[in-house]
Amino acid sequence: MSDPGLRERKKRRMYETVSDIAVRLFLEKGFDAVSVAEVAAAAEISKPTLFRYFPAKEDLVLYRIADHEGEAARVVAGAEGAAVEALRRHFVAGLERGDPVTGLSDHPEVLAFHALLYGTPSLVARAHAHQERSQAALAEVLGGDLDARLAAGQIMAVLRVLALENWRRMAAGERVADVRPDAVAAAQRAFGWLAAGLPPHLRGETR
Repeated sequence: MSDPGLRERKKRRMYETVSDIAVRLFLEKGFDAVSVAEVAAAAEISKPTLFRYFPAKEDLVLYRIADHEGEAARVVAGAEGAAVEALRRHFVAGLERGDPVTGLSDHPEVLAFHALLYGTPSLVARAHAHQERSQAALAEVLGGDLDARLAAGQIMAVLRVLALENWRRMAAGERVADVRPDAVAAAQRAFGWLAAGLPPHLRGETR
C-alpha cells in the first residue's frame, strides 16, 4: 500500500519543479514568448501532464504565491479580538522580516518575479482572481453579511495598495532599510483608518 504522505510530497515537488522551470523561462524570454509546450519539454513531461497540474499557463507563475491565497482569512480566524488589529500586526510583522508578499524585498529574484507578475496583463488578471477568492474567504470569516463583504473589500484593497507601493519603491532602486520606516508608518495609518470606518461589530470581536 502506497504512502499518502509520500504521494503528496511527490506531487508538491512536481508543482515546484515545473513552476520554477516555467518562471525561469518566462524571465529569460518573456511570458508571451514561451509556449506551454516549451515549458513541458524543459520539465521533461507531456503537455497533458502539465495541464493536469496547471490548468492555465498563468498558473505556472501564480503557483509562487498560491500559499498566500486566503491568508487574511486564516489570520483573522486564528486571532482573538479585532480583525483589523490582527491583520495590522501580521502585515507589520511581514514588513519587519521583509516578506515578499508585502512588497518590501529587494532580493533580485523577488524583484524580477514581481516585474514579471505586474508587467504581464494576463498575469495581473489571474492575480485579480486570486485576490477575489481571498476577499471572499475573508468576508466569510468576518460573518458573511453585506457589512462583512464591504469590510473585506476595503481590507484587501489596503493590503494590495500598500504592497504595490513598497514594490514600486523597491523597483525604483531604493533600499529596504530606507523604505521600511515609511512602509510601517503607512500601514499603521491605513489600518487605523480602516478600524475607524468599520461597523462597530467588526471593530471588536471577530466572531
